[in-house]
Amino acid sequence: MPLDLTHSLHSQVSPSLFLSLVLLVSALSQAARRGRQTEAMLTLLVLTAVVLLSAAPRSDAIVVYTGWERHALVGSDVRLSCSFFSWRWTSEDVTFSWSYRPDGAKDSISIFHYTGGAPYVDNKGPFRDRLEFVGNPARRDGSILIRNLDFSDNGTFTCDAKNPPDIVGRPSSVRLLVFEKVPIQAGVITGAIIGVVLGLLILVVAIYYLMRFLVARRVFSLSMSKHGKKGKGKEGSQQRQKPKVPLVYLSF
Repeated sequence: MPLDLTHSLHSQVSPSLFLSLVLLVSALSQAARRGRQTEAMLTLLVLTAVVLLSAAPRSDAIVVYTGWERHALVGSDVRLSCSFFSWRWTSEDVTFSWSYRPDGAKDSISIFHYTGGAPYVDNKGPFRDRLEFVGNPARRDGSILIRNLDFSDNGTFTCDAKNPPDIVGRPSSVRLLVFEKVPIQAGVITGAIIGVVLGLLILVVAIYYLMRFLVARRVFSLSMSKHGKKGKGKEGSQQRQKPKVPLVYLSF
């Protein structure tokens, strides 16, 4: 393999992939010499491997997950979950950061940070006495608990997680809505409507088949009764039309 091609591959792929490529090319070269294959085939295989390796992702990203929307009552507590996915083992330097943007505001404020194995709550923000860390970083859980909710807590909460060396990723957000009474969600109403419609449909089908059964049973009964009367009538007419045979006594 030429020197410039080797340097290009080494700069574009990881060391493990580069070593695998070198071993692959070496094995192909030996096979080519033994089997007297053409040099063009070997070049084609090398170029194919280069294209596949260059198309592979060069860095691992972290994916952060939170809920989509949470509903809660005034005066209650709410747990805001945050977790992440990473191809690496959970690092001792894992970090979680939470920020809050009230409804109608443009800027977010930092309300919580976990780093170095210790949680840090903002002691000047709106949640300074009401926020508690309830997650488990060893299990990639950075959840927080907010107590004694009020209407002013409505807003968007954003969680960001880092698992060094995986630090590339997008934060995830969850919206909190505080009500006096938790409204019935549209999904519950839709499910109830679908259930009622299905129940009525099953009832109509059951009534239809029951009516068919009753009608068929009635028709069968009438048919049997008619056949019975016809049979009795034929037997009576046959008895009336039966000729009288004179008795002949033969004497020998």
